[in-house]
Amino acid sequence: MSDGAVVLEVRGRVAIVRLDRPDKLNALTPAMTAELAQAVATIDRDPELRVAVVTGAGRAFCAGSDIRTLDDYATPWDFGQRADYGDILRRLRTPTIAAVNGAAVGGGLELAMACDIRIASTTALFGAPEIKLGWIGGSGQSALLARSVGPSNAARMLLTGDPIDAATAAAWGLVTEVVEPEALMDAALALAETIASRAPLAAQMAKVNLHAAASMPLDEAIALERHLQTVTLATADADEGRAAFAERRPPEFRGR
Repeated sequence: MSDGAVVLEVRGRVAIVRLDRPDKLNALTPAMTAELAQAVATIDRDPELRVAVVTGAGRAFCAGSDIRTLDDYATPWDFGQRADYGDILRRLRTPTIAAVNGAAVGGGLELAMACDIRIASTTALFGAPEIKLGWIGGSGQSALLARSVGPSNAARMLLTGDPIDAATAAAWGLVTEVVEPEALMDAALALAETIASRAPLAAQMAKVNLHAAASMPLDEAIALERHLQTVTLATADADEGRAAFAERRPPEFRGR
């Protein structure tokens, strides 16, 4: 399918979002971005879906936007006002895991960084090559990269445009784990199942807290965390967690 697709697969409490345009390294078209938005909305509407795993078909994770579609925008302003796939994925309430199976470059790097956790195959590459084409990334690439790998390493990637391999990405803190290609989805799904077994409202609240704290002064971040802790303590899941602890049994969280 030259136009590509975004495929949503459900496995119990885990949603798998797969970019399916392998012949073009899963480069995203506007139509695929719209499909991604639909997948995100579907996941957030379903209380039974507690984790989303994002991955790519074939040998790449995502090569970013299909450069050939850039000429479809009448002006740079029109391009800047388009629906942005990084923004779409960041709006997902559900915790997300990027299973990076190959090249994650340009917007593909941004898409991976829009996920909460990243696991990489040994074949993965991470790069910000926009400078080689005359522009820079625009979906939080510099800010998110600096937070993940540090300002100096981020500057090296952004100013050279050269990619780093999975081992370097792990050493720099961009990914949490590197596994062999055949073990990637099993590792991502095992982690997803672990997260799915936890209290879903608390997981969503933790995600909100992490995102907010990244841009807040320390005192404000701690105050927000204490407020969110109070909110989660008022849930039925918190009651169930305490009861299960006292009764020495696994909790049955219901997202209430």
